[in-house]
Amino acid sequence: MEKILPKKELKILKKLNTPRKIQDFLNKMKMNFEENGDTSLSPMSVLKKRICHCAEGAVLAALALRVHGQPPLVLDLTAAKHDFDHVIALFKKDGKWGAISKTNHSVLRYREPIYNSIRELAMSYFHEYIDNKGRKNLRSFSPPVNLKRFDKLGWMTTREEIDYIPEYLAEVRHFPILNRKQIRNLRKADKIEIQAGKIVEWEKHKARL
Repeated sequence: MEKILPKKELKILKKLNTPRKIQDFLNKMKMNFEENGDTSLSPMSVLKKRICHCAEGAVLAALALRVHGQPPLVLDLTAAKHDFDHVIALFKKDGKWGAISKTNHSVLRYREPIYNSIRELAMSYFHEYIDNKGRKNLRSFSPPVNLKRFDKLGWMTTREEIDYIPEYLAEVRHFPILNRKQIRNLRKADKIEIQAGKIVEWEKHKARL
């Protein structure tokens, strides 16, 4: 990493030597609402602009984890058509899975490394993955995607867009969480849950993950 990454950015990443520190670092960044169209900012661009959305934050978190000896893993969570998908970075501690998450909402956030499997971790987001109508929208999750597969494309050092990563996440196999009968039988969230779900960290007329 020391021979590949620019010195200034490497110095920042070296300080982020625990998942907790990485999460705190992401939380301080403004939310990227993509006001001028969809973006796929690279980690170097995120560090420069200090702004990111969930996928951009997850990729940066994965790079920080890699700097400290962990594999750069991300996970794609897909939602029903009327909601937005979400991307998180994965890490393992003492054999248990945890997640780092950049989100504008109050609940789809960091997960402690207490989960025995990827499915168990993904399911921890299910009941909180609701919209303003109380619909529970989480539908599937991908396997862990190791970003090493994109090393030849220079995702760690480029300042150009890295569209190929979200494109791959959209195409990779996903594992369904519910069948059709279960979807039909879902109960909507309570009013107080809906109200809690409206809390955002960064204000904008239409907040997104």
